[in-house]
Amino acid sequence: MAAPLRIQSDWAQALRKDEGEAWLSCHPPGKPTLYGSLTCQGIGLDGIPEVTASEGFIVNEINKKSIHVSCPKENVSSKFLAPYTTFSRIHTKSITCLDISSGGGLGVSSSADGSMKIWQASNGELRRVLEGHVFDVNCCRFFPSGLVVLSGGMDAQLKIWSAEDASCVVTFKGHKGGILDTAIVDRGKNVVSGSRDGTARLWDCGRSACLGVIADCGSSINGVAVGAADNSINLGSPEQMPSEREVGTESKMLLLAREDKKLQCLGLQSRQPLFLFIGSDAFNCCTFLSGFLLLAGTQDGNIYQLDVRNPRTPVQVIHRSGAPVMSLLSFRDGFIASQGDGSCFIVQQDLDYVIELTGADCDPVYKVATWEKQIYTCCRDGLVRRYQLSDL
Repeated sequence: MAAPLRIQSDWAQALRKDEGEAWLSCHPPGKPTLYGSLTCQGIGLDGIPEVTASEGFIVNEINKKSIHVSCPKENVSSKFLAPYTTFSRIHTKSITCLDISSGGGLGVSSSADGSMKIWQASNGELRRVLEGHVFDVNCCRFFPSGLVVLSGGMDAQLKIWSAEDASCVVTFKGHKGGILDTAIVDRGKNVVSGSRDGTARLWDCGRSACLGVIADCGSSINGVAVGAADNSINLGSPEQMPSEREVGTESKMLLLAREDKKLQCLGLQSRQPLFLFIGSDAFNCCTFLSGFLLLAGTQDGNIYQLDVRNPRTPVQVIHRSGAPVMSLLSFRDGFIASQGDGSCFIVQQDLDYVIELTGADCDPVYKVATWEKQIYTCCRDGLVRRYQLSDL
């Protein structure tokens, strides 16, 4: 991964003023940081600033919400995208998780203020407050229908809510520690949860019953992901006949990001191990990119790309800073990652530059959700930011 470029978090506002300036830097691994600045030379008739870069940097292109800058010496370039809009009134404190419904109409988010809320994705207007968890809500997501929400809390409870009237329709009990992440199997008849108690469990939503402990690893499970396995992967067969209440678990893999520096992958229905990979630090998050490729992020800033068919050697390890990797999301033919230093970036195979989603100033970006060409992030600064990829 090339040397990352960084920019002043509020560059779009700063460069709107005549002679306004914004700082810029390039961080080649193992070499001194290169510092520079951007200066506004005036505003064009179209409202777009004319911007020049200091020595060592070049402005390739600029419009109202994005600027493409390169550092020829290190042969790197980044396109920085400013938020299209920012929602500051949903929560008062740090926002730990968010998701957007499949139709793009609603958002759900949980916060360190103890609340979980449903809001209009277009303008951040509050729709519903979901009350019922004791203590903090760690994770929340929509079911594929977009009408129902799944949440997990520090109270060791997993809950299902109606997005329409905010009623809690199901509560799952069984975990002995806070629930840190969830995954939905297929259309959502079954769900998976990972907990601080070291177990991952499979649940039957219709009967609000636990269908089994899929893994018991003695270490906090920080992230879980379910993915459809490529035909070439042997998932093994279950030792016991699966319950008829298991729906859509066959040919699925379960990935667990563990606090003890281990990344564990197993067959969801077979419960058989596929691999155990040891990383550089605690794994915080994980996601599948395809039927055999996956990503996992660590507390010390490494993003491992692994191939399930040959997991011993990573396909690549991306390291842009030592800040914890907070979230990973498959996106188009690449992925979006967010880190504890406020950086949030998109890597795509066909682009020779990274797209940086700017706005957070050193505050961790905990979660990212997408809908079509819109990207939503939530941050410790209490803001939900919405980016329009069409602004590129």
